[in-house]
Formats: sequence, structure tokens, C-alpha cells
Amino acid sequence: MAYPGFFVVFEGGDGVGKTTQANMIAEWLASPEGGTRYVTTTREPGGTALGLQLREAVMHGGDVSPRAEALLYAADRAQHVDEVVFPALEQGDIVVQDRFIDSSIAYQAVARGLGEEIGRISAWAADGLVPDLTIVLDMEPDASRLGEDLDRVEQDTWARAGEIRQAFLDLAERDPGRYLVLDASRPLEVVHSDICSALEAVLPKPSRGFRVPKPVPRVGNWTQWDLSE
Repeated sequence: MAYPGFFVVFEGGDGVGKTTQANMIAEWLASPEGGTRYVTTTREPGGTALGLQLREAVMHGGDVSPRAEALLYAADRAQHVDEVVFPALEQGDIVVQDRFIDSSIAYQAVARGLGEEIGRISAWAADGLVPDLTIVLDMEPDASRLGEDLDRVEQDTWARAGEIRQAFLDLAERDPGRYLVLDASRPLEVVHSDICSALEAVLPKPSRGFRVPKPVPRVGNWTQWDLSE
């Protein structure tokens, strides 16, 4: 699947700082220091209007069977790729995303015990889209880093946090050229600096001039950075 943009995904277990680092790197990429680039930040589940409804059902609803949970995530992903991710990549944006297919494999295939079928369902839902770079934030599971109000999935899977962590590491080991594994127990700014260095090494030089980006909120709790003056 060819496109002029670049697709970066943050993965890892609960409480490792994915959302924080994704937001930090998006702001850096859109700044003069990061090249004043066009950036779209998004997440799964919940990166579209439909996705928000599915997120509420899967994370905060009543009892959801493991297979139903996996299919809800797949439905969210299919809509998200079609509506947000691929259009942004086609227009040349850098897409910075919090969770993608690897989370389905770690949580549904491994923690829920649903096996390899999850990977095939997820790949089909994403229409074959694969990140250009997956950043795995890795650390020992630490319940003190979780919020007070755990969602249904966090409550159900925290007992298998060690297996989830290993699942992400196993995925990275199989394709080291596409993954960057970082020790997330270090200070935020140190981790952020490593991510900046990694992206500087793989991103092409921006062709646009330096302009001050203005974040514009969009439907689905995601932001597209508007660099128009």
C-alpha cells in the first residue's frame, strides 16, 4: 500500500506512557524543531465518531464475550483506517497513532487466548495497512501507573500484564527493522529524545517552510495539525 505520508504507531502495555509520548512527538513534528510537518494524531479504539460508540461498548459496557470484543475492535479499525488513517497518509501527513494491530494480538490473541486468527482478522480490517514504524514502550507492569478508574478491559487483563508485555516484545523481535523498543521506565524527556532521534533518521527532509502549527480538534478525539497561515 503506497502513500506519501508516514505511519507511526505507539504500542505497549497499560500505564507505559503511550498517549503521553504520542502527543509529545506530534507536537515536536509539527514544530520548527521537528520540521514543521503536517501531523495527524489518532488512537484505537475511538478515532472516529463510530469508533467512540464502539469504544464505549467494549471498554465501559456490560459483559462482552472475548470473540465479540475482538470483532468490535476489528470494526473500529476498519472504519478508522478508511475514514482517518489512510486519507491522512494519502495527503502526505505523518500519522501518529496510539495502538493498532499489535494491541489486538497482545490483548485478544494472547491475553484472551483467541490465537492466531486475531492477526488475520486485524490485517483484513486494516486492508493490509502496516505501520512504517512501531514504537514499543516497554517496562515492568506497574499498577501504580494506572488511573483510578480502570476500564473493563484493563480490569480483565491486568492479571496477564506480563504476558501482554512479552507479546509486544515477541512481535518486535520478529520484525526488528520496523520496530523500536524503548525502556519506558526512564524519564519522559529521555524517552522522547530517543523517539525524536529515531524519526529524524527515517523521515525525509520536509519540503515545506517553517510555519507555526495550530491544532484543530476533529470528531473522534483526534487532531489534525493545521499549518495554514
